[in-house]
Amino acid sequence: MRTLCVYCGSSRGNHPDYLHAVRALGSVIAERGIRLVYGGASVGIMGALADVVLAEGGSVVGIIPEHLVRHEVAHQQLSDLRVVASMHERKALMAELSDAFVALPGGLGTIEELFEMLTWAQLDLHRKPCGVLNVRGYFDHLLAFLDHAEAEQFVRPHHRAMLQVADDAEALLAALARYRAPGAQKWT
Repeated sequence: MRTLCVYCGSSRGNHPDYLHAVRALGSVIAERGIRLVYGGASVGIMGALADVVLAEGGSVVGIIPEHLVRHEVAHQQLSDLRVVASMHERKALMAELSDAFVALPGGLGTIEELFEMLTWAQLDLHRKPCGVLNVRGYFDHLLAFLDHAEAEQFVRPHHRAMLQVADDAEALLAALARYRAPGAQKWT
């Protein structure tokens, strides 16, 4: 994996463990020479992640739509800041540039971006791994929902298994490295 896309919050959350986990992930990314692709903001855990990767000599690509530059304060110290016209263009470029996708704690946008990549994987539009860094059990309820959707037969077991989950950065990156996409499936 040469490039990792990370979706995460423009807020710092309400517990210091979120920032600790972000710093740990940023350190591992920089140490391994993995290029970070993220949403381009200087605020929240998004900004903290970029700051750690940059401080440790890593490469960071930020992709931010024009309308968010004013609201989220685009990170001006990035290796590569790309301002795009729309959220659709942002997500498409992030997907194109990345070898894998990870969600850290975040809000609606974080979840939407992760689920779009999972959906694209389900549809065999890409075969890249997707994962969550489950800091403080942040994603426990979401994972329980996915288990429920599988039990109710709205999500197939091999699609549920596509989402890699770990509670620390090293374990998550190891899971992403081991991931093998399921073969193409029938639609029935």
